[in-house]
Amino acid sequence: MIPAQFDYLAPTSVEDALAALSEHGDDAKIIAGGQSLLPVLRMRLNAPEMIIDLGRIESLRGVRDDGDAIVIGAMTPHAVVGSDPLVGEHAGLITKAVEHLADAQIRHRGTFGGALAHADPAGDLGAPALALGAEFVIQGPGGTRRVAADDFFVDLFETAIGEDEILTEVRVPKHTGWGSHYEKFVRVAHQWPIVAVAATVRVEGGTIAEARVGLTNMGSTPLRARGVEEALVGQPATEDAVRAAAERAAEGTNPPSDLNGDADYRRHLATVITRRAVLAAAGA
Repeated sequence: MIPAQFDYLAPTSVEDALAALSEHGDDAKIIAGGQSLLPVLRMRLNAPEMIIDLGRIESLRGVRDDGDAIVIGAMTPHAVVGSDPLVGEHAGLITKAVEHLADAQIRHRGTFGGALAHADPAGDLGAPALALGAEFVIQGPGGTRRVAADDFFVDLFETAIGEDEILTEVRVPKHTGWGSHYEKFVRVAHQWPIVAVAATVRVEGGTIAEARVGLTNMGSTPLRARGVEEALVGQPATEDAVRAAAERAAEGTNPPSDLNGDADYRRHLATVITRRAVLAAAGA
């Protein structure tokens, strides 16, 4: 299907993009890498009168070191993020999640910030962002503000980004030396995860000192498995201890039921995949 007719702007600065967004209001839609928006336009599920393309804003690209955090520009392609040595050293969980994200073509076209702003609960980046305690830098007419990952994902395809705002970068606290793993369960390659788990663990002397676990496709937003995190701290990094903690993976979740499996199936999967992810992250 061919999209409905629309006008097109490609500003070269965030300020110009915000001005265009303010001018056109509800009739405008931001496009980043286009891997989520273009299918929506082609199916005519959305028909904006104006498309504002962020692709020419160079300040929104790249990865940089900022002391105790690494900063990823919102328009940085997934392939660049996944191969960046700073990300690999200090936020390895993101590197591992990107490896599982769609296929090579999409990883080269899709953008880190675009995927997070799209806020698909089955997307592969939301759970790692939660597990790593990322901060989202959002710019609007009133200036710049930061939103913690725990507050960023509001509901299905809904985030804390206002209608007149743009996500400019994502700040990821360094987790240097932490073990990490992204475990994704699919029926066929490159499918959206039926369930996935993002785990990052700090082990000291064979004991789990800290643990953060994010869940993919277990509710209308990415979720933290806080019960698992609490149960892991202070426990030995052994299969028995991790298995016991992973039994709490489905607490507080509301997974969907669809052709890939019903809610109870996903709750069971979450416990199994959490055990695998944590054990791999802990090096056990």
